[in-house]
Amino acid sequence: MTASAMRRRWFTLALAALLSGCEGAAPKPSFKGVDITGAEYARKLSLTDGEGQPRTLAEFKGKLVVVFFGYTQCPDVCPTTLVELSEVKRSLGADGARVQGIFVSVDPERDSAALLKSYVSNFGPDIIGLRGSLDETKAVAKEFKVFFAKAPGKTETSYTVDHTAGSYVFDAQGRVRLFTRYGSGAQALADDLKILLAEKP
Repeated sequence: MTASAMRRRWFTLALAALLSGCEGAAPKPSFKGVDITGAEYARKLSLTDGEGQPRTLAEFKGKLVVVFFGYTQCPDVCPTTLVELSEVKRSLGADGARVQGIFVSVDPERDSAALLKSYVSNFGPDIIGLRGSLDETKAVAKEFKVFFAKAPGKTETSYTVDHTAGSYVFDAQGRVRLFTRYGSGAQALADDLKILLAEKP
């Protein structure tokens, strides 16, 4: 075999090996939100619901979970986010039941269990509100890299709470996958959830 023929054969074999490797690699999903698959944060969440019952992320395996941090007296970002989540669940039809919304209060001082339960019920019967003590809330916020801080109002109890405006999305295996920024819109979230719903275990 000539040197030229050997080079051609080597090139053909190398190309075949490269192509076979590419065939085995699954294409990366094209999400609208920020893909944080494999993140070393937002892995644990353990707080109490409106009935005072402890809840964790682990119990929702098998469903997609959308976690948002806010407070009941939030004037715009929080209700808008929850309305969009409700719209998304409806738009998914039967698959909407496979999406669990969780609203975590960053205002434990004013958001009692009863108030939180009443508030989230305005956006759908299956959205869960979670709360904890101030220390527990700070710990969860740190785990999720969420910022929150009081902004003084005219009176001691009329303060607002500045907080991170965005949602974390977990897949059916309980792994954090996406961070969706506030303002992205219901359609963008719906598109991303459809991709995750279609994934095989």
